Amino acid sequence: MKVLVTGASGFLGGYLTELLTAKGVEVVAMVRKTSDTSLLDRMGLEKRVADMTDPPSLRGVVKGVDAVIHLAAYYTFHGKKELYNLVNVQGTKSLPDACLQEEVTRFVYCSSTEAIGAVEDVPAREDHPPNPQYEYGRSKLKAEGAVRQYDDKLRTTIVRPTGIYGPRNTDDISYYFVTSCAKNSLATRMLVDHGSAVVQFVHAKDAAEGFYLALTNANSYGKTYFISEDRWYTYREVYEIISRITGRKPPTFSLPKPAAKALIYPVFIAKSAFGEWNFLWDPKTVDAVASNRAYSIEKAKRELGYSPKYSLEDGLRETLQWYRDNEMIA
Repeated sequence: MKVLVTGASGFLGGYLTELLTAKGVEVVAMVRKTSDTSLLDRMGLEKRVADMTDPPSLRGVVKGVDAVIHLAAYYTFHGKKELYNLVNVQGTKSLPDACLQEEVTRFVYCSSTEAIGAVEDVPAREDHPPNPQYEYGRSKLKAEGAVRQYDDKLRTTIVRPTGIYGPRNTDDISYYFVTSCAKNSLATRMLVDHGSAVVQFVHAKDAAEGFYLALTNANSYGKTYFISEDRWYTYREVYEIISRITGRKPPTFSLPKPAAKALIYPVFIAKSAFGEWNFLWDPKTVDAVASNRAYSIEKAKRELGYSPKYSLEDGLRETLQWYRDNEMIA
């Protein structure tokens, strides 16, 4: 099987290309002109240059492959609305068109649990009514709708991973959260509403395995799956795990949501004025950490044979050691 991976030079893309190659899959890596391709080069993978904002370039990159796994996205929680639409929505619409033109019949799309957002009933199933909090999640939900329009023409599957973490992760929400906790940042010294809301994570290796199983299992055609660790944690538990690993004291000070927002808002204004947006100092983050984000992976276990290997504590020990080795934390 010959598979094109978009976003192959990214964090998840690196783990997925490694896994596919180890499984004997011939991988073609779609990259941009500005991408860091050092890992792909060491693996000796074929690279094809294209851009999600340039639809004509997409036809060339899908030529001659059997399947596409679409990971590439404009991934930020504080970005420009027009780029979410241009890259995540319009770009995703263009890629299945290119597949049809080149007779590629298999398409796996990387969405996100942010397309669902906060949930009332824990754990949420795949059919939970969507309630995305951020523009990123809204764009992912719209892109899912675009992919579903091709169900009768392509063998499509949508995969929604939770927050992905692991070694080599250096530029997303999980990275900033974990390293800020390890550095004992002021923003991580307090809990919101006693840290009782729940959150869920997935190690990058487990996420990659989920995509491989979705790709190779005919049961997945036309379906959507959550991919995550098989349990969720309160924010208090997450802080306690990181504290055990790093030797820092866990936070004990708690504020109600309105008070936490009032405390953070002046810092948010000051940082924004200097172009220094930080997820942990955004008032929207208070809403996020005070709401539940936990999702059932029973469907993926039952239909794909998915079985995550990493507990959060084991995965964070490995990840924090990598950050120490690379001098990102002390």
